[in-house]
Amino acid sequence: MKIDIITLQPALLESPFNHSMIQRAKDKGFVTINIINLRDYAINAHGQVDDYQYGGGAGMVMMCEPLANAIEDLKKERNYDEIIYTSPDGELLNQSISNTLSLYENIILLCGHYKGIDERIRQLYVTKEISIGNYVLTGGELAAAVITDSIVRLIPGVLGNEESALTDSFQDDLLAPPVYTRPAEFKGLKVPDVLLSGNFKLIEEWRMNQAEEKTKERRPEM
Repeated sequence: MKIDIITLQPALLESPFNHSMIQRAKDKGFVTINIINLRDYAINAHGQVDDYQYGGGAGMVMMCEPLANAIEDLKKERNYDEIIYTSPDGELLNQSISNTLSLYENIILLCGHYKGIDERIRQLYVTKEISIGNYVLTGGELAAAVITDSIVRLIPGVLGNEESALTDSFQDDLLAPPVYTRPAEFKGLKVPDVLLSGNFKLIEEWRMNQAEEKTKERRPEM
């Protein structure tokens, strides 16, 4: 899988993609993450990639030409399954979206800044818009990192045990059940007897019941 990320702040993405599971996925060749500095496509020697809004108003807007040129350069090299703009008014990220994106071969993540990108880029190039929550960030880099992490961990072979991803919260529209490890008793609190029973049928029934109860209590809208 190849993920190309167009950004004004490439340094913000260095740490998230150079540690833990994503680093391992890169090392094993499961994913290639390419960071494109939009200022390489600036319209002048001053590095300009933004301008004032038509009609007035506070805040700058990312210009058409740099974004279009960056996207067109990438499209010369490969076809993309999605060109995704990280936007507060996009579709709210969920596990189903991440599952779908993890099956693709090539995607672009376009990180917004300032008041956003010129609307014509959305009309001409963007195929999907994703939000990671009902709030506004300084830029789209953190959202791109979250989206990337949610995708890469689902690629077969990335996690040591692929079943781990299948039992995550939201995979079956339920929150994950409680989990325990040693010791069997801690400060007077004991691990439920069923988990120590060795009866895997009962354990699975217990986990399903716990997941359902937890979801009803904490996320009833699900």
